[in-house]
Amino acid sequence: MDVTSKRVAPWSHSVYPSIPVRRLHDLWVFWLVATVFASFACSHAPAPTTQNATPQNAAPAATPPVSEESRVVQAQMHNVLFHFSPAAAAHIENLSGEIVPTGNNAMPVLDDKTSFEIRAKSARVSVSTAALAAIMNDYVFAKPNAPLKDLSIFIEGDHLHVKGKLHSKGDVPFETIGALSPNGDGRIRIHSQKVKAFKIPVKGIMNLFGIDLANVLGSSKVEGIAVDKDDIILDMSKLLPPPHMQGKVTAVRIENNQIVTIFGTGETAPPLEKGNYMAFQGNKLRFGKLTMDDADITVLDLDPSDPLDWFQDRYKDQLAAGYSKITPTFGLRAYVKDFAKLPRAGAKTVERAPTP
Repeated sequence: MDVTSKRVAPWSHSVYPSIPVRRLHDLWVFWLVATVFASFACSHAPAPTTQNATPQNAAPAATPPVSEESRVVQAQMHNVLFHFSPAAAAHIENLSGEIVPTGNNAMPVLDDKTSFEIRAKSARVSVSTAALAAIMNDYVFAKPNAPLKDLSIFIEGDHLHVKGKLHSKGDVPFETIGALSPNGDGRIRIHSQKVKAFKIPVKGIMNLFGIDLANVLGSSKVEGIAVDKDDIILDMSKLLPPPHMQGKVTAVRIENNQIVTIFGTGETAPPLEKGNYMAFQGNKLRFGKLTMDDADITVLDLDPSDPLDWFQDRYKDQLAAGYSKITPTFGLRAYVKDFAKLPRAGAKTVERAPTP
């Protein structure tokens, strides 16, 4: 046999005659084990990264924005005297709509009346002239540099009579009589028909000074009020204090010495409860320390003989003066005392639940 064709094993005594046989045997075993281990490790090596693999430093997928539908809470109100201030309230005879969180608010928070707005799909809301004058004096024209001051409002027949002072012109007294009508874009127009300044009839409020009403009101940037010559256009969604009420005004008229505004059809939805109430249903709603994921809250009147008198700034006192019940489906029914019937500051009176 040709010696050159023989395969000589590594670590054989013929290759390394100077190394003892036992030592060569140990080296042979080590080499064999190392070879098997290396082949095993190579067979289980991870597969190379493909071009379609996601890089380790890739940005996480963007969270989809929360839809408005998931934040809207359905609302229904019946016979509610809704206060904007202690002296001014609107009578919500009926309302079907929703409350929607404003800005970046995740949900309506009843403790923060700027966190939501009321969207009226169908409603009938009336305001007294005294309440409207209080809103104008204490909220709309409350700033020291406001163009109009000391407004008083009353009704003559089917017309609105407004008196006041042109503060921007040295407190010149004026008065105007106008007719109310929807403006066609959801706002209210007061069309001036008679105007007096210094008790002298003039063609327009500002004609006596050679300027028009737009220059007086427009320069002051009064929120919720626009002008068209001597007509005043009111945007009730911006004019009233928060929570603001949105909705298209389809009719406005004078009834029973009240200014009645119709939103949408003005039709009354089937009642959810007996008596006077405000009901909120669906999605998230927070008040106090309680957050409801699927809201089912109804505020009811302890005394249904008159409207539910509700003031957002004092609602905790109204709740504390009443009582609450849990429905079989874990809804909340809160019976509250009217704002006007709350005890004076410092007194604490709690209305107890009636005995079953």
